[in-house]
Amino acid sequence: MHPAPSAVQKADGIVALTGTQSRISAAGQLLAKGLGKRLLVTGVNRQTTGAEIRQLAGLGEGLFDCCVDLGYEAQDTIGNATETQAWAAKHGFSTLIVVTSSYHMPRSLVELGRVMPDVALIPYPVTGPFQKESWWKSPGLIRLLLAEYLKFLPSAARYAVLRLVDGMEPRALATAEPSDRS
Repeated sequence: MHPAPSAVQKADGIVALTGTQSRISAAGQLLAKGLGKRLLVTGVNRQTTGAEIRQLAGLGEGLFDCCVDLGYEAQDTIGNATETQAWAAKHGFSTLIVVTSSYHMPRSLVELGRVMPDVALIPYPVTGPFQKESWWKSPGLIRLLLAEYLKFLPSAARYAVLRLVDGMEPRALATAEPSDRS
């Protein structure tokens, strides 16, 4: 359950944060519809092959080989942001469609925005069947949402601190030596 690809604004690139198969499938649909030039699947398990990702994305070999990049370095959302920033800079992208689960989207946008303040991020939330339930009736969903909220708080704090430091751009602060921050 996510917006129809035709309703999504076109961007330079598409990034899918791994976690569920539906994220990769949705990102593949967006690429196939021409809504981005390239697709980055970030946070891919090192044991997962390109052929497996291609199958999950529902893409033909030609489109996959030309236009899909797999990121194997990221271990978490902060790593996804770092991996995405390097990829976007390499390709000169200034707009990205971000594909992840709806519950994960706020934290993903904060972390991506923190390392790429000049890149426009277009959210494309993917919902799973468990999210159709009344959340208060599902102990598993309550735990998931609470855990995500607790992870969001430090992300939001890092983002806010970067924005509040006088005269420093977020990227400059992230790369400055500790002695340069005083």
